[in-house]
Amino acid sequence: MSMPFYVSPEQLMKDRADFARKGIARGRSLAVVQYADGIVFVSENLSQALHKVSEIYDRIAFAAVGRYNEFENLRIAGVRLADTRGYAYDRADVTGRGLANAYAQTLGTIFSSGGEKPYEVELFVAEVGETPEGDSIYRLTYDGQVADEHDFAVMGGSAEQATAYLKEHYRAGASLEDAIRVAVQALGQGETDTRSIPSGNLEVAVLDRTRSQQRKFKRLAAGQLSRILGNGGPDAAQGSGAGQGSDDAQGADGSAGPQATQGSGARQGPDAGQGPDAGQGPDAGRGQDGDGDVPVAPPAP
Repeated sequence: MSMPFYVSPEQLMKDRADFARKGIARGRSLAVVQYADGIVFVSENLSQALHKVSEIYDRIAFAAVGRYNEFENLRIAGVRLADTRGYAYDRADVTGRGLANAYAQTLGTIFSSGGEKPYEVELFVAEVGETPEGDSIYRLTYDGQVADEHDFAVMGGSAEQATAYLKEHYRAGASLEDAIRVAVQALGQGETDTRSIPSGNLEVAVLDRTRSQQRKFKRLAAGQLSRILGNGGPDAAQGSGAGQGSDDAQGADGSAGPQATQGSGARQGPDAGQGPDAGQGPDAGRGQDGDGDVPVAPPAP
């Protein structure tokens, strides 16, 4: 009987880390920036249906780069966890820190397991507080490491160039419009040149602490972005639908994920409308854009 080749644990972990990093680097960058009234997420995304940024709970948002099918599974799991915890205890018990720890355990377990490939994803979990000092941004890598970010952070694609630009141009306490402009300019930075990204090719969402609703998450429409950036550009009218998708929607290897033809996957998971948390939570009775009525608690059994 032949003996299997021996691979040291150090080499095995290095190979798995290189594999995950290469997959993530193929995706387009995503930036998260704090501004005076909250946190804004800006990403280059050619798809109008497959979202990189989504709501998890009242004051918590989720953003990711990498393989769409993998981070969509994580998003659905986060919504389920937040709904269950809020239903069993109290809505105030659902925190960004708790969700980040849960994601870290999941990613770390998958990365160290030899039975499956590591997830090719990086995540942001952000929570907006009552004041800017209460805001929190957590960055999670493919191997389960958690970092507490401040002011701004970038992941995926040309993250190094974008981060260097933000270090030079970021201004604390800026308005939403200024934060979006500097984030878009940062995403356009390349190793040799600078791109101008049309507003129609952007996905922008905010956690706005000044909203009167309990839910602070809101997406910005293309018209709002055009007025802020003033650069509709020739590609803006070509905003592709679900059939085209972004590089994240197609996966790191360029092949469409199993959910690519079904839109963003919102309300399509096996848990949609089921379980003890049905009828409440951030996804109950409303779209993924953060608009709608405050959910109503389910009737007593």
